[in-house]
Amino acid sequence: MKPTEILSLEHRVIEQVLNCLEKIAERSIAERKLDGDSAHEAIDFFRNFADRCHHGKEEAHLFPAMEAKGFPRESGPTGVMIHEHEAGRLHVREMESAIDDAAQGNAKELKKFVEHAHAYLHLLREHINKEDHCLFSMANQAFTDEDQQHLSELFEHVEREEVGEGVHEKYLGIAHELAQKYGVPDVTLAAGSDQHSPCCHHH
Repeated sequence: MKPTEILSLEHRVIEQVLNCLEKIAERSIAERKLDGDSAHEAIDFFRNFADRCHHGKEEAHLFPAMEAKGFPRESGPTGVMIHEHEAGRLHVREMESAIDDAAQGNAKELKKFVEHAHAYLHLLREHINKEDHCLFSMANQAFTDEDQQHLSELFEHVEREEVGEGVHEKYLGIAHELAQKYGVPDVTLAAGSDQHSPCCHHH
C-alpha cells in the first residue's frame, strides 16, 4: 500500500468524525446546550488522530519528500496544506475552549462552538478533497518506488515510535462510538480489519 493510500484511508475515518461533529452541532442548536462528553471525544480525536498522527506524517515526511522533488513550499501546494492545518488547529482550540460552558447552556459559548465547528467542517472537507484528488496524485507521479518504500518506513516509525502502541485502536474506537451514537455511517469496522488500517497499525 502506498503512503498516500494510508493517508486516504485515514481521511475516511476523519470524515466520519466530521459527520459526527456536524450532528453534535445540529443537536446542540436544537437542544440549546452541547453534549459535552461527545464534544470532548471529538476534539480529542481531531487533536490526536487527525492532527498529531495524520497531519504529523504529512508535515514531517510527505511534504518534505515532495519539496525535495521540486514542489515549492512558498506559494506551492505543501505550503497551502500546512496553512490549512494551522487554521484547523485554531478552530479546534476555539471549540475546546467553549465546550464546558456550552454544555451548561451558555448561549454565547454555544454559538462560538457551533461557529467554529462549522468553519472546521468546511475547511477539513475541502482540505481532504484537495489532498485526495490533487496533492496525492502529484506526489505519486513524482516519487520512485524507492521513495515510496522509504516514506512507508518513515510512516511506520511515526506510528510505532512517536504516536505509540494502542493509540490507533483507541481513536478508531472513539470514531466508532460517535458514529453509533449519532447514526453516522461507520467506516471503522472495515478499517479495523485491515492490517494497514489508518494510523497507527501494529507489527
